[in-house]
Amino acid sequence: MTITDRLLAALPGDATVQEIRIGAFWTAVVVKRDGKLRCGLAAALRGGDHHQSGHFPVREAGHLLERSALELAGLLRSDSLLEASIGMATTNALLEADETAMVELNAEDVIREKGSESRVAIVGHFPFIERLRAEVGQMWVLEMRPGPGDLPAEAASEVIPQADVVAITSTTLINGTCEDLLALCRPEATVLLLGPSTPLSPLLFEHVDVLSGSLVDDVDTVLRLVSQGATFRQIHRGGVRLVTMARQVSGSGDE
Repeated sequence: MTITDRLLAALPGDATVQEIRIGAFWTAVVVKRDGKLRCGLAAALRGGDHHQSGHFPVREAGHLLERSALELAGLLRSDSLLEASIGMATTNALLEADETAMVELNAEDVIREKGSESRVAIVGHFPFIERLRAEVGQMWVLEMRPGPGDLPAEAASEVIPQADVVAITSTTLINGTCEDLLALCRPEATVLLLGPSTPLSPLLFEHVDVLSGSLVDDVDTVLRLVSQGATFRQIHRGGVRLVTMARQVSGSGDE
């Protein structure tokens, strides 16, 4: 089974979809389960020109609330990036978050600690990149649209096998490249999956060592911000916590 298959197979089926918001940068889906509202976030990815793609970016736009929560989560398998973003946000809303296994910690701090005097490969140009360059041994940044100092995504097969620490943006679960990137990591490398889209599921510890993602505390505020084109920095200030959970090291009791 793929990572996506395993995530979807583990989701509960007794939730109902309440809201779907697709903003300029982020997607938010709210479900209701056990009388509580839960909101999941995912980056709102878009493909090329939808006039040339042969189908609408969201094929059932206007009718998504008629779908079950599991059907919406299943859009994570879609060939449309925007539909897959909806699927990722729904998956994150449905996941049972064990907050006792998490700490409020930014992925930047984890990479800084793990990457000191080490070779670090980061897939995705995050805002903290420039702050970290001087604090790790060596850094490569892989980006689909590379900016100054970045390498093109096609360099992954050359760079990732050299890295002691590999940090992969969780948007790779949306665009379908995550498993190929994980296959390039050395067995002894420390691997992180990071970003607000990250599914905080222990199932992923079969593939990575650290998960850094987000939890929505203020659903109404986050929905308003997403709808009005907020970036994640704005959404974070509006009621989202950055959290990290780590794979337990067998026999040590440490994370």
